Amino acid sequence: MTGAVPGLERVREAASARSLAIEIRERPAAKSLQEAAEILGIPPAGIVKTLVVKRSDDTYLFALIPGDRAISWPKLRTVVGVNKLQLPDPERAFDATGYERGTIVPIGSTRDWPIYADEAIVGHRVAMGSGAHGYSLFVEADDLIAAYGATVADISQPAG
Repeated sequence: MTGAVPGLERVREAASARSLAIEIRERPAAKSLQEAAEILGIPPAGIVKTLVVKRSDDTYLFALIPGDRAISWPKLRTVVGVNKLQLPDPERAFDATGYERGTIVPIGSTRDWPIYADEAIVGHRVAMGSGAHGYSLFVEADDLIAAYGATVADISQPAG
């Protein structure tokens, strides 16, 4: 890696501030989750998607979903205690986090939105966005959950 990459630096600083051990790896671009998993040498479930979810009051939350699963809107609405949630457009997601789609991670987000982690990631080392394109972040899911006080619940369903 040459030079400082702003998103990566923000992630590193935020992880350090919470004593959260992370590993950032440079990687080539992938055209699919399956291809990304192959590049990283892990199963698709090992990649955690960080979804920025908008509430009706214009506040947000993060939903952490295993790569081989999809968000379950009814389950997430029940856990959050609301009857309406939606994915914001890329511009609003950027405004809410400071990260572009495809790089979003709760670590170093410009706002500390609540985190809801799917129970399937508990106990696993996972890969996720790193704040910058061309990189993946690896972290112990349990450490991330503890560092951010995330709510763990069943919020996903089989993909497809």
